[in-house]
Amino acid sequence: MTVIVRDVRPEDAEDFARVRRAALPYMLASGTQVAYDWAHAHPDAHARPLVAEVDGEVVGTAQLRVAHDAPEPGVGSVNVYVHPEKRGLGAGTLLVRASEEHLAQCGATTLYSWVLDAPEFRAFAERHGYEARRSAHFLRLDLASAELPPLQVPPSGVELRTAASFAADPRPLFALDAVTTADEPGDVGAELTDYEHWLATTWHHPLFDAELTTVAVVDGRPAAFSAAQTDGSGRYSTGMTGTDPAFRGRGLAKLAKNDSLHRARAAGCTEAFTGNDAGNGPMLAINEWFGYEICATEVRHVRALG
Repeated sequence: MTVIVRDVRPEDAEDFARVRRAALPYMLASGTQVAYDWAHAHPDAHARPLVAEVDGEVVGTAQLRVAHDAPEPGVGSVNVYVHPEKRGLGAGTLLVRASEEHLAQCGATTLYSWVLDAPEFRAFAERHGYEARRSAHFLRLDLASAELPPLQVPPSGVELRTAASFAADPRPLFALDAVTTADEPGDVGAELTDYEHWLATTWHHPLFDAELTTVAVVDGRPAAFSAAQTDGSGRYSTGMTGTDPAFRGRGLAKLAKNDSLHRARAAGCTEAFTGNDAGNGPMLAINEWFGYEICATEVRHVRALG
């Protein structure tokens, strides 16, 4: 049984998504979304998605890129997933090696990788020279049966709007996304400065659901939001919930997320997912208040390329 690692082809999109869903069922993935991501990757990211196949069957995937939007140079990331039924064949090792070679050629000197918090996955990462850092949780909510908090009347001066109401000019949402992303917990910072790229990769992304995304507007200014993603199969995911630092401490994120969850259930969504940095106590408390439960944990690993 020979394992081959190669660059993706357009016809690999559905198989790429299939492996991702099997290995990481807490994140939305579709063939349409995967193909869109490949087509709209930023040129400075030097993204090179790879697949591992056995006898013509795709059994593993690798997503790798240079963090072109990070304030510090030389940072890259590689995330490898192998179908649970095809582990132990060497696909993961070959994908890691090919990814590291490509990123090193592109100037990356530090690589980050998310690894599921289970002994076999952490041992795999350690064998390849990766050291554990911070952790993050996947959380799930049974939206079909959950008792969501009742919808609240917004305080005076606060209006809840859908992202779709900004369709004529989404730039205010780009500004809000940028300011909240800037201080999001993580090992690698990100600076959103390219509006056109944001339009392509966020606003027009196949998973982004503008009708279910709720924005809290204070005196005409977007102040907080809860971004919704859907895959058309009843699965809903919170892509990001954030508040402009100038408006924090007023419960606006909770207000927006509650509205979004109610909209999602009314639209027929039955399962909700989200993710939180393990150190983000305030957001974890909000999600627990809604009834989310931790269903898996990932650990960020890092390796210095020599």
